[in-house]
Amino acid sequence: MSSISAENTILLDYIKSDDPAEIDQGIKDTIKGVRLSILTMGIGLARIKSENLFKKLKFRNMSAYVDGLCEETKMERSCIYGWLGMGEAYIKYRSELEMIGFTDQDGPSKLPYLERALAVGEKDEVFNKLKEMSLREFADYAKSGIAEKADDIPFLEIRGNTFYLQGQRAIIVNKNLGEKNTRMLKKTVRIVCRALERGGVVVAVHLRNSKEANRFKIEAKRIRAEMQKSG
Repeated sequence: MSSISAENTILLDYIKSDDPAEIDQGIKDTIKGVRLSILTMGIGLARIKSENLFKKLKFRNMSAYVDGLCEETKMERSCIYGWLGMGEAYIKYRSELEMIGFTDQDGPSKLPYLERALAVGEKDEVFNKLKEMSLREFADYAKSGIAEKADDIPFLEIRGNTFYLQGQRAIIVNKNLGEKNTRMLKKTVRIVCRALERGGVVVAVHLRNSKEANRFKIEAKRIRAEMQKSG
């Protein structure tokens, strides 16, 4: 594979290797945070799939390789396949993406929407919007050819355990933390996000139990009302 690196590009050394084990290790290092480029990892995954390198790594198919990757790195399958989609799109449209200087900083999460966007828009326009738009805007554009205006994007949107601020994914609460912990964390994150929307401030107070919490809430509401009344 020829070098894809040039000024402002995002590829790291392992992606140029012909050794499946080296590509595999590079992907794992990136997942674990040792390396920085998500897009490079996606391209590595795409090479593992397109060149059937999973066989040299002793896996019967790509699905089995992804299962092994998830087990070793504790990463969810949906994330792995999302990165794979980024890599496949980059390889397919590599020349156009290099021409516009597309990098990790431009949002590789937009790449899986590229094929769909090209079906509804002019090629030059699509690649310009890919570079300029946010993930949310480009996803909307890919669906209809019309981007949702920033003014129409809610400040806070919650999809399952994922919180979005102004269309950008901000926080994911791990679903494996247990029902009680998940509920408390989601409630806390929601309060913080609402405070950000209103330009307010959140103060964290650690209390020993729910009895103390209930007493504190009553007093806190009273004190807040007095403060706001006095200006």
